[in-house]
Amino acid sequence: MDHRWHHLTPDVASDTPLYMQLAMRLKAAIHGGIWSAGEALPSERVLSEGVGVSRITARKAIALLAEEGLIRRERGAGSFITPRVEDALSSLTGFTKRMAQRGFTSDSIWLTQEIRVANRDESVKLGLPLGAHVSSLRRLRRGDGIVMAVEHSALPVSIVPTPHDVGASLYQYLDDRGSAVVRARQHFRAVNADAEIAALMGVSSGAALLMIMRIGYSAQQQAIELTNTFCRDDYYDFVVELHR
Repeated sequence: MDHRWHHLTPDVASDTPLYMQLAMRLKAAIHGGIWSAGEALPSERVLSEGVGVSRITARKAIALLAEEGLIRRERGAGSFITPRVEDALSSLTGFTKRMAQRGFTSDSIWLTQEIRVANRDESVKLGLPLGAHVSSLRRLRRGDGIVMAVEHSALPVSIVPTPHDVGASLYQYLDDRGSAVVRARQHFRAVNADAEIAALMGVSSGAALLMIMRIGYSAQQQAIELTNTFCRDDYYDFVVELHR
């Protein structure tokens, strides 16, 4: 039995049901990074024997975590830790840095890096005259090889004159050029994946997604970034901590 399971044994003297104790302790271990994203869990039999509970208790604990999206079940293969990103809404951090902070290996697959004429929405939100050009950056954002989001950014060419020079981190590129995004406004809405987005993300057409529209501002309060991101809701969580 994997030594990482030894501390998960429920307290039989507690009033909390054993399966809930086991689920909560396993959840804490997952969030604590004790298991890697995509790693397989032991079978119900191995888990039950290792922590001293019945197979029914182990099954109910795993089912509870599956409902919360922390693990996924694959028929004939077993249960696996689901890669997820918890994005704190109170902080302005790029995807690359967020993934690194949570122990994921991140990368991007570029779909578009080009200069083109801004569309009407981009002109309005970035305060550009009609006919102005923008650098258009479209890519898949991945964590541990799984497509978690499709991202499309538009920035004035004065801010990004050579879009092919943008590497893994757009915000690092902007920082290096002295054009850092210091604040941003984000709008969230539920959307359904169209055929193109579904194919890129490996989900069913019409699947529920979260779309985030972000406008980033420079220290001079100029709108310099417009990014639309389509996020898979089974891999992406947004968290806000409130204080009284």
